[in-house]
Amino acid sequence: MTTALDLALPAAAALWGAAAGSLLPRAAYRFSVPAGEEWRKTCPAGHPVRGWLGSAQCGDCAATLDDEPAPAPRTTPLALATALVCAALALATGTRPELAVWLLLAPVGVLLAVVDFRVQRLPDPLTLPLAAAALALLGVAALLPEHAGDWFTSLYAALALGGAYFVLFLINPGGMGFGDVKLALGTGAVLGWYGWPTVLLGTFAGFLFGALYGGALVVVRRAGRKTAIAFGPFLIAGAFAGLLVGAYTA
Repeated sequence: MTTALDLALPAAAALWGAAAGSLLPRAAYRFSVPAGEEWRKTCPAGHPVRGWLGSAQCGDCAATLDDEPAPAPRTTPLALATALVCAALALATGTRPELAVWLLLAPVGVLLAVVDFRVQRLPDPLTLPLAAAALALLGVAALLPEHAGDWFTSLYAALALGGAYFVLFLINPGGMGFGDVKLALGTGAVLGWYGWPTVLLGTFAGFLFGALYGGALVVVRRAGRKTAIAFGPFLIAGAFAGLLVGAYTA
C-alpha cells in the first residue's frame, strides 16, 4: 500500500536534486578543460570567475560563459537530470539511511559525467574525494538501524574494481584513462554496499552502455572503430543502474 511518505520522499529528493543540480554549471565550466591545462579562472571576456557553485553567468559582464568548443552547460538540463536521478534513487531505496548517501553523491556523479563527456577528463578533485566520501558516509550509514548494505563489502569492492580498471589501463592505456581507474574506486564503493552481484551488474552495465554508444556512433559515421570516447559517463550510468536494482532487491 502506497503511503504519503512513499510519495513525499521522491518528491523531496527531486527538489534536492534540482537545487543541487542548479549549482553545477559553474563547476562544469571551470573543470571542462583538456588534460594538462589548469582549471578555468576567467570568463571568455577575461573577468575572473569566482567560486565553483552557481550558474554559468559572469558576474562582471553579465555574459553567459559560452566559449567554444565547450560552451558552459545550462542550468535547466543539469537541474532536471540531477532531480530525476535523485528521485529514482529515492524510489528504489525508500527510507533506508543509505538514501542520504546516494543523494549527497548524486550531484557529484552528474558533474563528473558532464565534464568527462565534454572534454574527456575526470578531475582528481572530484574522483578521489568521491571515493573517500562514499566510504566515509556509508560507514556512518552502517551504524544506523534499517540499513540494507555492508560497509566491508563496499571497501573490498572499491579496491577490487579500482584494481581491475588499473589492470585494464596498463593493458590498453589508449582505451582506458587513469581517471576511469580513480572513478572506479568510488563506483565500486557504492555498488559494493548491496553486494557482489550488484558490483557485477553495475560494471557490466557500464561496459554495455559504452559499447552501445560507441556502436551507434560508428553506425551513423560520427566515429571510427578506434575513436576514443569518454567512458566516465557510462561507468557512472552503469553504477546508477546497478544501484537502482541493488536497492530495489535489498
